[in-house]
Amino acid sequence: MKKFKIYFLAFLASAIMFTSCDEDDVLIDQRKADNPLPDTSVTGDPGTANLSKYVSIGNSLTAGFMDGALYTNGQANSFPNMLAAQFQVSGVGGGAFNQPDINSANGYSGMGPNNTILGRLVLDLSIPGPVPTQGELPTAYTGNKAALNNFGVPGMRLVDIADASFAGRNPLFARFASAPGTKSVLEEVLTAQPTFYTFWLGNNDVLGYAAGGGVDDALITSNGNFQNALVTSLGAMTQAGAKGIVLSLPPIVLTPYFRAVRWNALPLNAAQVSQLNPAFAGLNQVLDGLAANQLISAAEAAKRKVVYQVGTNPILMFDKDLEDLGPKFDILVAVQAITPAQRAAIEPYRQSRPATSSDLPTFLAASEIGRVIGGNASLLSGISVPIGDRFVLSANEVVKTVTARATYNGIIKGVVDQINSQAAGAITIVDVQPTFADLFGLTPALAQQLALGLGLDAGAAAASQARADGTLGISIEGKTLAPDFGPNGVFSVDGIHPNPRGSAIIANLIIEKMNATYGSTIPTVGVLAKRGILVN
Repeated sequence: MKKFKIYFLAFLASAIMFTSCDEDDVLIDQRKADNPLPDTSVTGDPGTANLSKYVSIGNSLTAGFMDGALYTNGQANSFPNMLAAQFQVSGVGGGAFNQPDINSANGYSGMGPNNTILGRLVLDLSIPGPVPTQGELPTAYTGNKAALNNFGVPGMRLVDIADASFAGRNPLFARFASAPGTKSVLEEVLTAQPTFYTFWLGNNDVLGYAAGGGVDDALITSNGNFQNALVTSLGAMTQAGAKGIVLSLPPIVLTPYFRAVRWNALPLNAAQVSQLNPAFAGLNQVLDGLAANQLISAAEAAKRKVVYQVGTNPILMFDKDLEDLGPKFDILVAVQAITPAQRAAIEPYRQSRPATSSDLPTFLAASEIGRVIGGNASLLSGISVPIGDRFVLSANEVVKTVTARATYNGIIKGVVDQINSQAAGAITIVDVQPTFADLFGLTPALAQQLALGLGLDAGAAAASQARADGTLGISIEGKTLAPDFGPNGVFSVDGIHPNPRGSAIIANLIIEKMNATYGSTIPTVGVLAKRGILVN
């Protein structure tokens, strides 16, 4: 059978086609000047906020992780580092901001063939798609650990923040922990004696489940554990006298990681269709037979049948929520409706079906679709046999992900309200959901379906729906930035983490809320002055 080529990044091709030359100039300029000198003519005022000792608490989003790795330029473009630069504007009163520098141009994203070390991803315009650079293994932080301000740890869940054993599971925390195995991240933060903080945790308490294709429900943190960890951490920060900003959790399933590969990512021609369909005739007949004998419904049989056509076609996927038809296949053998050989041929399809528009293939599916299995050219993943569970977030698993995130946001609101009832003004929530609704061009109905704002506060759902204008992209300083990792996008090439422009947007959401809450006049970050993605 001919090799199938899957065109899954069509949106990138169009984005690249219309990229202007001045965008390339901006990227080049930004590579040369990662740390420009501050403009001394700009001034501001802190209002009622004490920004003399700002610390940031969070996961990879806070650490500056982007393009699949933690690397020097990514750290320089973390949103906390941008915030700290604005806090250091004359009159605002911000102090020094130290990060646990990784000292690596490309960072580490994993191991490749022949034990090669892979680094950050860059966009290869000839594919178009991401390719890894030559990476470096992380090394211990050699700076002054007692002077750190950024406590963002890639991979950290909310439930890890007060766990002293976390350094033993996470080398990116262990590399800068002052007492690995003895002090938790929360204890490290409190030792820094902050006057002001940003707190963005909770994404990873469901992201691991979603990014892994929904295989393991245990990767979703229970509501009780989530709430206990939040009460512990925010309570300790308030008790220490620090004011803070807590960010809501964004809609994970909207990120390019779940959108770059389409559910119908199989472009087939007439010759390929003529090869594939006869191979599925036996399965389809068996499904009809089960329905005729009322062993399954006719609707269930129709949902599982595989019939390809010329043009785009859905991925053939495994769905663990489907009934396992293996025992019913065995019944057909027992009554001699099918032969043992026919039974063996349909074994891979016990819990399979073609994907629908409600299913979300993950970014990893791009390299898996069409992969030859076991050296047998007739066994193609996602085409002639179901693609593995970890490569697709099924419709039911999408609902679990959306529900968990919405519930966590409700918990965040409840805990913050409780703390503020005893220490008025201690914590301010910055809701990122309306901006995401705008960025992804959601309709009000889809914003409601994704539970944007529900549970956060009375006006949050309305705000998200008001920003859901159905127009893809977000307008910044007269320029439309896209919800992808193309040259005009706001995501990095890993499809989950923001690029520097995305980080600047987050920083400005925080600054705007601070100015409104504390009466401060902190200048915002120039989003378009930051680079987009790095191109190979």
